[in-house]
Amino acid sequence: MFDWSIGWPAFAVALVGGYILGSIPFGLIITRLAGVGDIRAIGSGNIGATNVLRTGRKSLAAGTLAGDMLKGTVAVILARELGGEAAAIVAGIGAFLGHLFPVWLGFKGGKGVATFLGITLGLAWPAAISFAAIWLIVFWLTRYSSLSALIASAATPLVFWAMGLPDNAVVFAMLAAILWWKHSANISRLLNGTESKFSSKKKEAAGT
Repeated sequence: MFDWSIGWPAFAVALVGGYILGSIPFGLIITRLAGVGDIRAIGSGNIGATNVLRTGRKSLAAGTLAGDMLKGTVAVILARELGGEAAAIVAGIGAFLGHLFPVWLGFKGGKGVATFLGITLGLAWPAAISFAAIWLIVFWLTRYSSLSALIASAATPLVFWAMGLPDNAVVFAMLAAILWWKHSANISRLLNGTESKFSSKKKEAAGT
């Protein structure tokens, strides 16, 4: 259990700071700098790496993935220096919400997978490796990016619990629930068999 007694000012700074970092729309920025245009007018309209991949520019998708992931990691690390592990968790929450609901884009952001992973990495790298391993295994078996993210995110709270980090487990259970809600359309398509696989020509699988 972490020390939650550092006070509301430190928590507020961690939450707001995490939100600001998380709300940086790397997908939108990178694609515009590359001359692709507004990524929101392409494919699903999402600002995450999977939709950026629909431009056919793998390097832009990789840059978006890295940016969306590392902003969560940086938020956690900076907050840890401010107020310890409790502040780090709060900053992670802020970064996740910032990515999903960026004020600069009318609160219409990404689905949170990369940032979820980045926060996990900042808090406990073994849990992040577990997330990545589960994602890769499910993706290898099914070729569904969305299903891989859903299963990996659902497993993360269990990994934290097994690591003896109950506070992290509770927080990540809530973050996973939000991530699943953001993937509700993907879940519907998975259930009715219309979700496209990454091996298809259109590469319409949804993810970050």
